[in-house]
Amino acid sequence: MITGKTKIIGLFGNPVGHSLSPAMHNAAFNYEKMDYVYVPFNVKPEYLKEATQGAFALNIRGYNVTIPHKTRIIDYLPEVDPTAALIGAVNTVKIQDGVSKGYNTDGIGAIKAIEEITPISNKKVIILGAGGASRAVSFQLLSSYEVELLILNRTPEKAFELKSDLESNLKTTLSAGGFELLVKEIESADILINTTPRGMHPHEDDEPFLKARDIPSHVVVNDLVYNPLETGLIKEASKAGATTISGLKMLLYQGVEAFKIWTGQEPPVDIMEKALYDFL
Repeated sequence: MITGKTKIIGLFGNPVGHSLSPAMHNAAFNYEKMDYVYVPFNVKPEYLKEATQGAFALNIRGYNVTIPHKTRIIDYLPEVDPTAALIGAVNTVKIQDGVSKGYNTDGIGAIKAIEEITPISNKKVIILGAGGASRAVSFQLLSSYEVELLILNRTPEKAFELKSDLESNLKTTLSAGGFELLVKEIESADILINTTPRGMHPHEDDEPFLKARDIPSHVVVNDLVYNPLETGLIKEASKAGATTISGLKMLLYQGVEAFKIWTGQEPPVDIMEKALYDFL
């Protein structure tokens, strides 16, 4: 039961009706018998500043941030975690001792999902896309491991821009290019991560980046799209005998990290995962 003592965790986005986070976090709070509730707030872009001020004024303990606010919200936060600052995006905010501090758990979520399946160090990784998700995963990957990283994007210029930013901040060397390189480069790759929305509902019929014949069976294929659970890319990878990772795993593990930031406690990961699958 919600009372005057219930601690509120929110979600700022536009839209938020599709979000799986309320089901995941409320299941965890209920299981642990914690007096918390997770509430989605539809925040229009022109009211983002007021929303951050309102969260503080209303004693909300923290919130997630999703599209289209992840980048712009940094302007309204007095403190930002160094990793989130490097990434240039925030997806989790904690309000404590009168201060709102921003974090980014997206990259950690993606990495943990892959670590569950395969070691990452000294592997060749191809990332498809050069947007916010690619940026978060790339920074986290290069901050945590020695890897050979190749970023491919429909517009190669954006891939090269991200490459340059990564190299200047992390003192590393990597490669970039257009999607036309994918079929050749995947032959020597170990891990493929799709950070683009290709194949996402309601566009399930989008042509996947690769057909089964082009996917070596030794490659681990991770599609960050989680709706549908089996994207066209995941289906083709399965046909090729490759190991696949659903985007739901990244959603789960970024939520796990956010839960720890807000509460200081380890969450019931299995309960959170079950809630996600039940919801879908």
